[in-house]
Amino acid sequence: MSKPVDNAVSVVRTYIQNHRAAFLDDLMQWLRIPSVSAQPEHTADVRRSADWLAARLQGTGFPTAEVWETPGAPAVFAEWPSDDPEAPTVLVYGHHDVQPAAREDGWDTEPFQPVVRGNRLHARGAADDKGQVFFHTLGVRAHLAATGRTAPAVHLKMLVEGEEESGSPHFRALVEQHADRLAADTVIISDTGMWDEDTPTVCTGMRGLAECEIRLHGPTQDIHSGSFGGAVPNPATAAARLVAALHDEHARVAVPGFYDGVVELTDRERALFAELPFDERSWLATARSTATHGEAGYTTLERIWARPTAEVNGIGGGYQGPGSKTVVPSSARVKLSFRLVAGQDPDHIEKAVRDWAADQVPDGIRCEVVFGAATRPCLTPLDHPALQSVVRAMGRAFDKPVRFTREGGSGPAADLQDVLGAPVLFLGVSVPSDGWHAPNEKIELDLLLKGVETSAHLWGELAGSRREAHEKP
Repeated sequence: MSKPVDNAVSVVRTYIQNHRAAFLDDLMQWLRIPSVSAQPEHTADVRRSADWLAARLQGTGFPTAEVWETPGAPAVFAEWPSDDPEAPTVLVYGHHDVQPAAREDGWDTEPFQPVVRGNRLHARGAADDKGQVFFHTLGVRAHLAATGRTAPAVHLKMLVEGEEESGSPHFRALVEQHADRLAADTVIISDTGMWDEDTPTVCTGMRGLAECEIRLHGPTQDIHSGSFGGAVPNPATAAARLVAALHDEHARVAVPGFYDGVVELTDRERALFAELPFDERSWLATARSTATHGEAGYTTLERIWARPTAEVNGIGGGYQGPGSKTVVPSSARVKLSFRLVAGQDPDHIEKAVRDWAADQVPDGIRCEVVFGAATRPCLTPLDHPALQSVVRAMGRAFDKPVRFTREGGSGPAADLQDVLGAPVLFLGVSVPSDGWHAPNEKIELDLLLKGVETSAHLWGELAGSRREAHEKP
């Protein structure tokens, strides 16, 4: 039996094809702006990028498009209200700053001179994240063309920050300052990707991050190891013992209370992860490793997506030069990072690590633990109606089953969830071969346009999901 014809899909695809050339011309114009937030010499370019985007969003049809100042680089806010006062409000997040790039880094062409080779668009920011922000501009216009609307089916907002590639140092404060204007029922993050070119996927969560440096102080200066060694505590030895005590024999984090509140994987989630075409040998090659390792009882994907971790990022102390210098060093340090999953509280983790570290060091060693700013984890349940709307929209665009992933890394998504109290969903079409942060970054044009299609269908799906929820007795 043939599948019923989805007229909206046909209208959307025709509209996109008719406007493809102009869309790509505009995107390449934006990509030519070297909006590198990490380099002071590009400060003016980052501002120029924000101004360009605000003007283009107004040209798209957003009645409101503003450049928002921060103590660092500017962000862009845009808003397009629906003509239905009962429509849900959706906030799209992305970023307009990019990683540093220079021809001598290994690029085949100038990184800020976009080039189409075959069906790929090469330029810094093509995938991360200008291309994935920009597909929403054509997507909303295709949505209007397919539905006959003059305004989106949802109250549509966009927040495009300018410091994501510099660690988003002012992002949470910006969200808190403008929380009323950013209020939303759902947040869509378009700074993510898919499993591969043939497997459309939706990310359902992202791990959080807490990181610290543990400084161990012993003698007030380096002292002679013959005169004093074996008779006073050694900070470097204490650092080694501290690191050795971080995990148990099953590779579980041995900090008491570390797993408090962890949301465990369900059987369904584990089964869905197992459906993905994961090739461990290829993954190890990408990881530049020869063996997997981690918490017993979990697969590699489960370990990097859904389990908390503790990693030693660095150890230092004592003499590091050529030859020998027989001393008991006066100090040593250990840098640790903790990836957190849903249910874990960074404040609780900080206290647990401080208490654990204090218990590990011997008398005569002063322990100082310094934590940086933390990022909270975020997770959207598989049965959440808004998540199912994203899945349906992507399924209509790709005409394939949509799988589920999570992100092992961390980002500002959790700040939006935490401050706005809205579920965070991920919509991206970039693939691992796009080379984020690497030379010759690119975006697959067929996938970029599938992102446009998904965006075009999403607003109606979210509005329909909201109506269905209200109509239920």
